[in-house]
Amino acid sequence: MKIKQLLLLFLALTVLTVSAQTKKKKAAAAPATVTATNILPRPKLVVGIVVDQMRWDYLYRFYDRYQSNGFKRLLNEGFSCDNTLIPYIPTFTAPGHTCIYTGSEPAIHGIAGNDFIIQATGKSMYCTEDTTVKTLGSTSKAGEMSPRNLLVSTVTDELRLATNFRSKVIGIALKDRGGILPAGHTANAAYWFDDKSGNWISSTYYMKQLPQWVNEFNNQKLPEAYLKSDWTPLYPIDTYVQTLPDNSKYEGKFKGMDAPTLPVKTSALYKGNLGMIRSTPYGNTLTLDMAVAAINGEQLGQRGITDFLTVSFSSTDYVGHQFGPNSVEIEDTYLRLDRDFATFFTFLDAKVGKGNYIVFLTADHGAAHNTAFLNDHGIPAGVWDDGAVRDSLNKLLLRKYKVEKLVINLGNYQVNFNNADIGYAKLNKDDLIKDCTAYLEKQKGVAYAVDMRNVETANVPAELRTRIINGYNPEHSGDIQIILQPGWYTGHSSGDGGPTGTTHGTWNPYDAHIPLVFMGWGIPHGHLNRETHMTDIAATVAALLHIQAPNGCIGKPIVEALK
Repeated sequence: MKIKQLLLLFLALTVLTVSAQTKKKKAAAAPATVTATNILPRPKLVVGIVVDQMRWDYLYRFYDRYQSNGFKRLLNEGFSCDNTLIPYIPTFTAPGHTCIYTGSEPAIHGIAGNDFIIQATGKSMYCTEDTTVKTLGSTSKAGEMSPRNLLVSTVTDELRLATNFRSKVIGIALKDRGGILPAGHTANAAYWFDDKSGNWISSTYYMKQLPQWVNEFNNQKLPEAYLKSDWTPLYPIDTYVQTLPDNSKYEGKFKGMDAPTLPVKTSALYKGNLGMIRSTPYGNTLTLDMAVAAINGEQLGQRGITDFLTVSFSSTDYVGHQFGPNSVEIEDTYLRLDRDFATFFTFLDAKVGKGNYIVFLTADHGAAHNTAFLNDHGIPAGVWDDGAVRDSLNKLLLRKYKVEKLVINLGNYQVNFNNADIGYAKLNKDDLIKDCTAYLEKQKGVAYAVDMRNVETANVPAELRTRIINGYNPEHSGDIQIILQPGWYTGHSSGDGGPTGTTHGTWNPYDAHIPLVFMGWGIPHGHLNRETHMTDIAATVAALLHIQAPNGCIGKPIVEALK
């Protein structure tokens, strides 16, 4: 019995020894290098698309005439967040692009407008102005720009940080602010269009000289070639049924033309003014040409690491401002952009591989209907002449306080005071604000005039109060926020019929409701109707890439858009 027990014990020990040795051998045989099975899954390329001034409803307003591989592909393959709102005011280009890529708001990121007043000095500051850098690619001063006024990081910055700066980030837009602010502080480069030379330019903030591929691209002289082609409609004019008949009184016109009609003989009109391309659909096509050149020139998405390309389409904004949202010109611009997107997505499929990249499309803001158009259809609207109101305010304050020009301007729908003169004259600022708000609230078209310092107790709807707070940066915002009636916007009337074209900047859905569609790697097909916000975009992209959200981000990932 004892022998049997000893034998069993021996066999057990033998099994344990062999097992232990086997485990040691397996451990010793473990590879020392990273394999495909344990690499963090990420897309090869992220392409962030901002369509400047794209109202959300343009996704569906022109849907029937979109091709299958452009906007329709985004909607039919991607995930659309159909109720995405801008959670702050004012709704302009620079704050919008900044919010998209930072997940932050003007109160935090500091970009309070395209231009803003530095409250301590009274100096006007352009959002990307930087006189410490020089232009690359032109003799103009259009390249004296950088992201230094941006106070927070972008999701593109965070990707660079997460990969020890191995990822490449490139920003592209006709507008400097549309290229610079999305690309962030650590970008390899940002490029924008120079009207003087017709070149794509940059600044010494990013590099000492332009890459060879940029020089080669500029040498093709594409802007002139496009302008020589004229702007002709894609289809017969009478088939543009989603917009008003051509030559409506609500449209602006090109200098040198008798009427705002298509075709536009750009070949005869531009006369060396290459900046004219901004106000034609060719500006968007040129932007995509540059995007393709960047992907090829920098080998984006082809280097074994995730890269990020930000592209903003500015021409939609220029065309929208000039002609308005109910023009044949805006419809034709979007139909042409749809074709450009189809070509671009096909290129990405071939170059990077379908399913290997993410595209997201959104807008920096929308646009209002032309005020005269609304009036003619019985809808209340009007133009609020901010210049005239500023002059009236200054006359009022001069009579009482004996100091001239106490109000610098009403930019960004705010009262910007001359704080230096107020301090020198030892005036009571509280009294000034009370006098101004009382005057403004009596003006036609004004719904509210809110003291920014006491906004929490202001008698305004809670939703508006939140947007005012989110948009208020003490260093860069005025002391009073002006909220106009729906349908109203700032401008100068061009007669009884009102101004032509349109603008934006308010809290209303036509300005604040933007498209948001994700497509590609890690994105399911579907749509979402619950309320989401512009601040959620950067948070969602960060979650997709498994990187830290930007350091000023207050948005939340849209989990429904993630597989």
